[in-house]
Amino acid sequence: MCGIIGIIGENEVSPLLVEGLRRLEYRGYDSAGIAALQSDGTLSRRRSEGKLQQLADRLDSEPLAGTIGIGHTRWATHGLPVEKNAHPHMNDTVAVVHNGIIENYASLKAELEQHQFRFETDTDTEVIVHLIAHEMKQGKSPRAAANAAFDRLEGAYAVVAIFAGEDNLLIGTRCGTPLAVGYGEGEMYVASDSYALAPLTKKISFLEDGDRIAVTRDGAEIYVNDNTPVERPVRITAQSGAVSGKGEYKHFMLKEIYEQPSVIGDTLNSYVNPSTGHIAVPDAIVAALTKAPRVTLIACGTAFYACMVAKYWLERIARIPCEIDIASEFRYREAPMPKDGVAIFVSQSGETLDTLEALRYCKRQGQTIISIVNTIESTIERESDIVLHTLAGPEIAVASTKATTTQMTTLACVVLATARELKTITQEQEQDYAESLRQLPKIAATILHHDEAIQAIAKEICDARDMFYLGRGSLYPIALEGALKLKEISYIHAEGYASGELKHGPIALVDENVPIVALAPSNDPLFEKNVSNIQETVARGGKIFLISDEAGAKTLKDHVTWSIEMGEVRPFIAPILYTIPVQLLSYHVAVLKGTDVDQPRNLAKSVTVE
Repeated sequence: MCGIIGIIGENEVSPLLVEGLRRLEYRGYDSAGIAALQSDGTLSRRRSEGKLQQLADRLDSEPLAGTIGIGHTRWATHGLPVEKNAHPHMNDTVAVVHNGIIENYASLKAELEQHQFRFETDTDTEVIVHLIAHEMKQGKSPRAAANAAFDRLEGAYAVVAIFAGEDNLLIGTRCGTPLAVGYGEGEMYVASDSYALAPLTKKISFLEDGDRIAVTRDGAEIYVNDNTPVERPVRITAQSGAVSGKGEYKHFMLKEIYEQPSVIGDTLNSYVNPSTGHIAVPDAIVAALTKAPRVTLIACGTAFYACMVAKYWLERIARIPCEIDIASEFRYREAPMPKDGVAIFVSQSGETLDTLEALRYCKRQGQTIISIVNTIESTIERESDIVLHTLAGPEIAVASTKATTTQMTTLACVVLATARELKTITQEQEQDYAESLRQLPKIAATILHHDEAIQAIAKEICDARDMFYLGRGSLYPIALEGALKLKEISYIHAEGYASGELKHGPIALVDENVPIVALAPSNDPLFEKNVSNIQETVARGGKIFLISDEAGAKTLKDHVTWSIEMGEVRPFIAPILYTIPVQLLSYHVAVLKGTDVDQPRNLAKSVTVE
């Protein structure tokens, strides 16, 4: 969630730290700061609440010199998002940046207060600063003091520290949250991910849990907590050094919505032979799935809804028993896992802590681990048996759009390849399904033509306090996703429901002030049941925004307040395509309400804390 960068070199470090933090903005944050070692050996820092530009403006008026420094974008966990709680935290001895949560900070703080350390913030991070300083007062070197402090921390964290009077030393550690080391010429770097380092170096090492580092201008020594040196491979990163821009779009989110026809096509081209329609995924995936007595799909947030769609496909098309779970719940319920089982993990960032810990549990239970990730070189990728990449490219907006549709596209290809091997579909059916997939980019592009119509509808519903989203079958997860998107970026309370469940309680809330988005294509086998559910809400004053096709809109024209006609979409690919209009609706409502669309309040792109 928080972003960390540290640099030690020969050049002025402040501009490089700020640029690195800009590349970490996508993770989500509410304050930022940097610290550097001054020429006289003292530590100094600049911090600001709010956006990174406020920190940059402060540095213009209050420059910060130095060739060794650390930077941080903070997503608040302990304490309000105000300047005093912004990182780096420091005293006269050490400056620290930290991503994660120190679970035993309260007991450490009480102990340190007994040693006359004075706390100035509401954060858990400040205990690391004073703990290191306390160890140094006992005569320990910076490295030994940091190691002693790290030994006492409980929780998930990545920490980087610099020290007063030490102009060639940077210390760090990783436990549960990511940290990478970059190798330059006379300059070294650490950061939360390789994306932040891509403009600076292509040579990257990824720390593993429990690793610690001592970095100088000449290199990095990686060791474990008993000071035993370890080797981590240095690889050439595939991350681009280019900064993704908004181009002609007002927001990254809108740009990324409009990129979906292209990135869905890119993803399909990696799995579907355009001339034969043959779907090819790695043989190891098909082999694992065909012998699996059960498949478990695990994810968080929007990725979880992609897994819900895949459950419908896996059970209906491939006839494989399937379970789905939210990672934060799964990791604690100690679920029994079957012999030869397969666990599929879906994550945009590949760093989501709950998903990663669920993966590790499944690995201990002997499951084959398949992961679908968008960000290359992630921790989830490195710890999986088999990895598929969605080819969405960098997704900067916090609310996921193009990553979601490419996740579903990838899962669809996996399902069809497995169904073919299991002979639960015929060759003709496979070709028909593959033809549906090949139509995705073209149909997605036509759906974007409804943008203006959706914007007009958004004007009529943007003042709503509550909204419902309804769907059946594989469109039920898209109703959930539509409600999540609206909550994320417009701050309107919204709930998604399986249409048939509305009458089991939620219909009590329906009145003329509650707009209802209904996803109901006419060729859905459950269309008539959807019609009945829609009529039930209209009878109670509900105003319906129908997303359907021409036949569906004609059938329901006397019952809906607003509608768009998507064109006929085959049921198999409907979840992917019906996702796009609910994304657009959320976007336009958020713009009308004046919220921060790309970086909505309280949210982070990469959730690396529990």
